[in-house]
Amino acid sequence: MLLFAFVAISMAAFAQQALGERAQTSSPAINADGSVTFRFFAPLAKEVKVVSNEIFPVGHHSADMQKDDKGVWSFTTEPLKPELYMYNFVVDGAKITDPSNVYMIRDIASVFSVFIVGGGQADLYKVNGVAHGSVTKMWYDSPALNMKRRLTVYTPAGYEDSKKRYPVFYLLHGMGGDEEAWMSLGRASQILDNLIAQGKAEPMIVVMTNGNPSQEAAPGETQYGMLTPTTNLPKTMDGAFELAFPDVVKFIDTHFRTIKKKQGRAIAGLSMGGFHSLHISKQYPDMFDYIGLFSAAVTREGSKAEIYSDLEGKLKRQFSTKPALYYIAIGKDDFLYKANGYLRSILDRNNLPYEYVETDGGHIWRNWRIYLSQFATKIFK
Repeated sequence: MLLFAFVAISMAAFAQQALGERAQTSSPAINADGSVTFRFFAPLAKEVKVVSNEIFPVGHHSADMQKDDKGVWSFTTEPLKPELYMYNFVVDGAKITDPSNVYMIRDIASVFSVFIVGGGQADLYKVNGVAHGSVTKMWYDSPALNMKRRLTVYTPAGYEDSKKRYPVFYLLHGMGGDEEAWMSLGRASQILDNLIAQGKAEPMIVVMTNGNPSQEAAPGETQYGMLTPTTNLPKTMDGAFELAFPDVVKFIDTHFRTIKKKQGRAIAGLSMGGFHSLHISKQYPDMFDYIGLFSAAVTREGSKAEIYSDLEGKLKRQFSTKPALYYIAIGKDDFLYKANGYLRSILDRNNLPYEYVETDGGHIWRNWRIYLSQFATKIFK
């Protein structure tokens, strides 16, 4: 009894101490002018930096934090534009998340602290007071890949109480990602909830697949345990995923109330997912009426897979079916900018219609959230 009382008192005292430290080092603090103050309590540290590819200008991805007489390091940014931001601290050379911020996101094998500066476009990324859809993790059978695989499905608000059929948007991730990437990094469910509530997007089912044919599911969600996430996965761009994609469509059409025709299907993806969307849609020209390529890879150098051959001829055959929308979007500084220019040159010389969007920045989630927000308002109209 005495031992129990001592432990309880000690834990309470420790909790109170922790609460005091957290109040002292609240971070990040979003200020009235949109600037953000970061704080970190580390009296013995010699150097602390805040690092972010999104907060700071290109080529200047970090800022030195300054220590006060209480051992609290701090740094305040310039006013930031509305956006979702990711960052870390570097403490004497070791990168860590912000211990005062419980909100974190995994991007491949890195974990970042996150926050949102609200307003404008960024309000789409918030959970607002609107009707919310449901998100389900499901397993399906892929005979083409000879395995059970996992995918994420968003159904719009009211789906469960309705008898109507819904269009389906297949949304694909980039290299190193998985079926969770668009939900966490892309804020897909928040964007869809808000756009549908505003009447800017049609109620739709959104299917987020795992585009790595060698994986059953996201790292840590398979029978192989907590593997380290990596971009170096086999078979990601060898044609296997594209050829197996009808397995996904068949499963969704079987298990959900869908519009089972071209006019009721859209496909889009970022980077590798854009590459997959490009080649899936031309391989099955009667399957998708709406195609979105977000910072897409276009060709696979050295690949002998038949599905990637005769790009121009297959695009001409695809456009002979008159897709309702072919949307291409990329940042001015994206390393795939020239590849997208090559794709557009093919479309231009054959008078194949498409919509083109060019934004600032490079190969980053900020752009892909914008492209999703735009594309979702253009489909199924």
